[in-house]
Amino acid sequence: MELFLTALLILAGTALATGLLAIAAALRPFGAAWGRAVNRFGSLGAALGCLIGLCALAVGPWEAVNSLSTALPWGLPVGACVLGLDSLSRLFLLPVFGLGLVCALSGGLSLRQVSPRMHNLGAHWFFYLLLLLGMALVMSARDAVLFLLAWEIMSLAPFFLIDFNDGDSKVRDASWVYLVAAHLGAVALIAFFGLLWQSSGVTALDALRDGAALRAAGPGVMTALFLLAVLGFGAKAGLAPLHVWLPEAHPAAPSHVSALLSGAMINAGLYGLIRSLGILAAPGAAPEWWGWCLLLLGLGTGLMGILKALAQSNLKRLLAYSSVENMGLMFMGVGAGLIGQASGNAWIALLGFAGALLHMLNHAGFKGLLFLCAGEVLHATGTVRMELLGGLQKRLPLLGAAFALGAAAIACLPPLSGFAGEFVLALSMLDGPSLPGVERQMGLLLALTGLALISGLAAALYAKAYGMTFLGEARTGFADNAHAVSWRTLWPLSLPALACVAGGLLAPSFFDLAAQTALHAVPPPQGLIPGALEVQAQASGSLGMVSMLGGGGLLLSLALLLGRKWLLRRRGAAAQMERTEQTWGCGFQAGSARIQYTDASFSEPLARIFAPAMGLKVRRPMIEGLFPGRAGLSVTAPDRLRSGLFTPLFEAVERLCNACKIIQHGKIHLYILYILATVVGLLIWGLGV
Repeated sequence: MELFLTALLILAGTALATGLLAIAAALRPFGAAWGRAVNRFGSLGAALGCLIGLCALAVGPWEAVNSLSTALPWGLPVGACVLGLDSLSRLFLLPVFGLGLVCALSGGLSLRQVSPRMHNLGAHWFFYLLLLLGMALVMSARDAVLFLLAWEIMSLAPFFLIDFNDGDSKVRDASWVYLVAAHLGAVALIAFFGLLWQSSGVTALDALRDGAALRAAGPGVMTALFLLAVLGFGAKAGLAPLHVWLPEAHPAAPSHVSALLSGAMINAGLYGLIRSLGILAAPGAAPEWWGWCLLLLGLGTGLMGILKALAQSNLKRLLAYSSVENMGLMFMGVGAGLIGQASGNAWIALLGFAGALLHMLNHAGFKGLLFLCAGEVLHATGTVRMELLGGLQKRLPLLGAAFALGAAAIACLPPLSGFAGEFVLALSMLDGPSLPGVERQMGLLLALTGLALISGLAAALYAKAYGMTFLGEARTGFADNAHAVSWRTLWPLSLPALACVAGGLLAPSFFDLAAQTALHAVPPPQGLIPGALEVQAQASGSLGMVSMLGGGGLLLSLALLLGRKWLLRRRGAAAQMERTEQTWGCGFQAGSARIQYTDASFSEPLARIFAPAMGLKVRRPMIEGLFPGRAGLSVTAPDRLRSGLFTPLFEAVERLCNACKIIQHGKIHLYILYILATVVGLLIWGLGV
């Protein structure tokens, strides 16, 4: 635990130092040399804290429920400053520290040319370190009051990180949308922990694990607690319809911030839900409808996320909707796990929870890699609009290879990491026919069909993303004038790329960690534990076979590729291979980039089936006149939930607040009258009680 506290102290100390530097820069702007020094200090301090944090996670037995814990001085009248590292905390801290390390290094390299007069880099790294510190405290807090304070730190810091390029009105709007969504979720969490405290009389989370005090409160209180947890934690995770902040915040934020938010911060929503289920769902006590609720919410979120992603032409917005889709898959796994526990099926119970946790780990790797690649595309070309790109694989081969690896992983191609997580989720639902009742069997069959559909659409999505961005010829000058990106800038991306490969080839080891964590986080009834251990051994063996075959196929492919190059070089055909032709030339020498696949080329076949769910709006102005000008076609995909639900709601709240300004007139004697009226009202209410 001392090593973990050391990591927290390094993050806090570096945050304090960068905060002081930010204040100094605000008073008197730094020169270029000082700006680079502040940038280097902030990024290396964050990287060092994360590196020590990763080392701390390897200390102590992983299987122990509370292997490490400590209590620190606390000056508040309620709660306590108790930190602990159990298996669930360790598993969720792996993406926090791992991706925090990668994003700190990549961000330091990408911001080294930023002018200190344009951006206060001390302030940027202060909030980045504050975000890391908040996430680490959320995952390790063992008291409700400390958890809420850490949650607020974690929720406030991204507002300032997203608002980095605050000269753009769209960036400012995105940051405010995030702030409102974060605090709507926080209101639900305050109500959740307040009701939890009232029902049990304690704020210590470990003291609530037996569930006796909560069961005595009655099913109505338990249902209210469950719904508040889903609402509060689902808002952070991006569960539909609470996802509206993700597609706005991720395109607006710097790419290393987007990678950390998507790969680590939204996991806090899943962590909080599983931690709360460990309290509410004492062994065998969770109603089965909780599981079906989460399963259907996850299925709807996954389908909505992937269909909205298919309609996007902005690469970062596409990746943001893809994060919504993947969080939906994780919620499906949690729901399946609860269904398995309630119905006494060890196979579904273990593999549902373990699949969700394994997919969470893998998602952090490939989504972090893809967002960082998108950031390098933006730096090299000046845009992430895919219809303006193309042909970048020839100009940026290392970047194209990294993006292709991440795209293959998230598209569930074996033997990479994305396949392992979704394979375990599919295995959990394959045993649906063994459940009693046709409705249960049909429900899990529907969920399995939805999972297969989402996986297939994800493959089409990333074929579009990689094909339009990196293949073919340059469509515009953005791609044609892309400047080279050296390996000195790209080397941090090798770490998540390695995670994409290791997550597939070492899938049995990662699955065992996820399964052990699932057994301790949301314990099944005692009668299911022996069966769950047998299921773990069987699934681990199946993953081992898949990993071995996939690794063999990967080695064979590399051997064939190297052999081909060697034979061509030996036969003197290397010079002949230098001759290139235009993509899709087909012998026609006057071709252009206009004959290449466009965004509509990929989306139109699917739009014929899923157009209402994708939310496509097509504008095709009518051609008029004897000699009409050029025709035009516009296809957009606005988020109907935001425009049809949240925007009118927020505007109504704004009008209500403006109407209430009539009581703020600056006359102090009327303010005193308000206070007296309130006191009299409270006295009357107290006498009546």
